[in-house]
Amino acid sequence: MLKIDTEIEVRYYETDQMGIVHHSNFIRYFEIARTLSMKKAGIPYDQMERRDIVMPIVSVSCNYKRPALFGDLLTVTTILEKLPTVKIEFKYEIHNALGVLLATGTTVLAFANKETLRPVRAPQYLLDILQPHFT
Repeated sequence: MLKIDTEIEVRYYETDQMGIVHHSNFIRYFEIARTLSMKKAGIPYDQMERRDIVMPIVSVSCNYKRPALFGDLLTVTTILEKLPTVKIEFKYEIHNALGVLLATGTTVLAFANKETLRPVRAPQYLLDILQPHFT
């Protein structure tokens, strides 16, 4: 299993008049955490794209538990529980600085050829980087 934490501070424009984060921003937090986690793991998105692989979203879900507020420092934990095949599934947990669970969620992405957008298997270099986390 691979778990990587990303810190995100809630910005004013992400909130409503009550200072509560709009629900759609949690999906953005997932994306920020996912791309930074991939980079931290040694697989930056731009490197994959230069090798003609893109990763379109297939599905996304979010379960809201508590509101996030303007100024909160959030920790988004990105979790990869299994090695990818033609799809990769990320799970997320978002906590505030007090450790309160605010949301959980998942995203499923497919691997596709950049030119044709046809599905392909996870590239071997990605599997080689991830494999040590699953032994």
